[in-house]
Amino acid sequence: MKDNFLCHKLSEGVVEGEVLISQDDICYYLVDPATGNVIESGHDIEGQSVAQKILVFPGGKGSSVVQADGLFQLLMKKNAPKAMVIKNPETVLVTSGIIMEIAMVDKVEEQFYSSIKNGDIVRVDANNGEITVLSRK
Repeated sequence: MKDNFLCHKLSEGVVEGEVLISQDDICYYLVDPATGNVIESGHDIEGQSVAQKILVFPGGKGSSVVQADGLFQLLMKKNAPKAMVIKNPETVLVTSGIIMEIAMVDKVEEQFYSSIKNGDIVRVDANNGEITVLSRK
């Protein structure tokens, strides 16, 4: 099974951490800053924490104010994701990631999405455009 995947840098950084996958778009305003838990009713990762995770998700949702402020509140409580792997990035989320210095990538090789699982440990090297699976759950 392949362990290295090419990607495109949106916001620089090199981090390692545990993968958390969401099939639903994320609105950071609906994530509890005190815990990092997703509090959006019916969300596929409702009740799970994004804190210090490598968050893999399709894209953001919500207005620019709620996205930026929600992510900022998480960052202030040290409960923001370590990195974001996004299929469909939009301007507000990318800009927020850059300003808040959260590693962020897109255009990941498609095989990554079929091989990665919750709990896997990966290294996101946005600077060099590579994601490496360090251990599989």
